[in-house]
Amino acid sequence: MAHALLGVVAGVVWLVLPWMTINDDAPVAGARTSAAPAEDESSGTDLVLPVAALAVVLALAAYASVRRIRRTRSRTTPAAAGTTHVGAYPAPGIQPPLTDLDDRSRAALVDADNRLRAFRQELPFAEAVSGPEAVSPCATAAEAAEAELSAACAIRARYEEGVPEEAAALAGVVGRCEEAERRLTAAGESLRTLRALDRDPAAALASAEARFRELTARTAGAEATPLDDSVTGYLELAKDGLVTATVHLNQTHQATASGRPDEAAHHLRAAETAISRADVLVTAVARLRSAHTEAARLIPPALTGAEAELAPFRDSTAYEGGTYARLLHADAVLAAVRQETTSGQPYGPLGVLRRIVQATAPLATGRSGVLAVAALLVARESVAAADDYVTVHREAVGATPRVLLSRARLTDDLPRADALAREARDLAEQDVRLRGHPA
Repeated sequence: MAHALLGVVAGVVWLVLPWMTINDDAPVAGARTSAAPAEDESSGTDLVLPVAALAVVLALAAYASVRRIRRTRSRTTPAAAGTTHVGAYPAPGIQPPLTDLDDRSRAALVDADNRLRAFRQELPFAEAVSGPEAVSPCATAAEAAEAELSAACAIRARYEEGVPEEAAALAGVVGRCEEAERRLTAAGESLRTLRALDRDPAAALASAEARFRELTARTAGAEATPLDDSVTGYLELAKDGLVTATVHLNQTHQATASGRPDEAAHHLRAAETAISRADVLVTAVARLRSAHTEAARLIPPALTGAEAELAPFRDSTAYEGGTYARLLHADAVLAAVRQETTSGQPYGPLGVLRRIVQATAPLATGRSGVLAVAALLVARESVAAADDYVTVHREAVGATPRVLLSRARLTDDLPRADALAREARDLAEQDVRLRGHPA
């Protein structure tokens, strides 16, 4: 390109050169009449060579430009990020704005997680008809998709903590989610082939109706269970789901009798979705009742174990940093717990057990195994409750609660897992209040 520009400059100088050679000699008498015709004859011929040279230079410049473009398009070495070719200046508009990548990564997380949850809800219905061995490859694919999604959530969490290379991190989130969806797409095709709902939905319909009847009986039995605030309204939502399932099951029967297998398959899948959601709600109520019973049993030994953990600090005369303040706080919490559990007033066993674990965690050394059991029970119920809530209201829950929930599942710090899961549940409830319950 530099050679071409140099040629153009030379051509221009050549054109200008004839006007620069001015004759300074004194005019000679009698030469005026003969000079004009000679000047007219030479003016045209003097411009031929410069014009030809300029045309050649322009042709060479165009040829060099075409070769450069072809070489750039056909190179095997990839261009640097944000450039049009190796060594070029950054090309504007190559990278999408960071806000667009942020929105795209959030949407990808939500879509992939929703699809995984829906896929896993379908697996039990397929297993009830075809058996666990036939469904095993699909379950393996779901596990692989969950691993990709967990990696995407981990990248997103690091991004939100302020790691460098923001655009690369967000692109990594999108890539992981796309890989998870690719696995689920392939497994979904295998599952549809296995179930063959569009050809013969009779077996699947019978299995869905059997599960519907079993779930109806469980829902009626759960009504006598004292409810915790975390599951308030769950049974009402479960009953609504059963009503929806009833409608779709009846429409499945009608479509099957009328010879419309595609329509029958559509209504059957809708009925299965409603049954699955109702099952999650009823199971959450039953699980919480069991967790309350276990927590109430653990409170007395947990108090004893907490005293064993705190005893070495009471016997010591020297305290470092905020140890003394933490000891006073733990003693105050334990005293309040004893008063609450012996007052005869209703209390939440899980909440009480959580307070014992949180108060003693900063000073615990592992002397008492019962505190570890209590921490596991509290964290496990918090994670399960948040997961159930996201599953039931997944159409309205955004990306942030899902990322927190994924972190809660993967951490080994039980108090931390409990805190992350509860925060995920709180944010999910905020999303539902803003966007409404799923239809």
